[in-house]
Amino acid sequence: MSSPAMANPAYRHPPSPLHAILLGGTVPLFLGALLSDYAYYTSHQIQWSNFASWLIAGGLLFCGLALLFALVNLLRAPRKAGHPLVVFLLLLATFALGLINAFEHAKDAWAAMPSGLVLSVIVTLLACVAAWMGLNLRSGGAK
Repeated sequence: MSSPAMANPAYRHPPSPLHAILLGGTVPLFLGALLSDYAYYTSHQIQWSNFASWLIAGGLLFCGLALLFALVNLLRAPRKAGHPLVVFLLLLATFALGLINAFEHAKDAWAAMPSGLVLSVIVTLLACVAAWMGLNLRSGGAK
């Protein structure tokens, strides 16, 4: 007798190891940018803003590659709705807002605050949710 999860799995293929690394690597890069923004906001040392800019660039690289993997997984999924679509849309929103955040950080360091800090908080939260949901894809209802 099969379980309901195995009768109609929403997603048959868990993320590959490389996709999991990309998903997991996005979070600390965006988190580091958030912490650098906070350090700049409290200390006004311009180098913290430079650190944030580089960490955002790295986060965008990882997120963009994870987005590419999520698109391939979405195209391979038997149903084009549900969990694979949500993960793809979360990564797309993370990438889009991360790109806006990168443009915000391209301004003068004084002009990037507080909007850069707010964007970093939003992007970091989106990255955490996208990574959590992307890494919780179950294959055939396995526990």
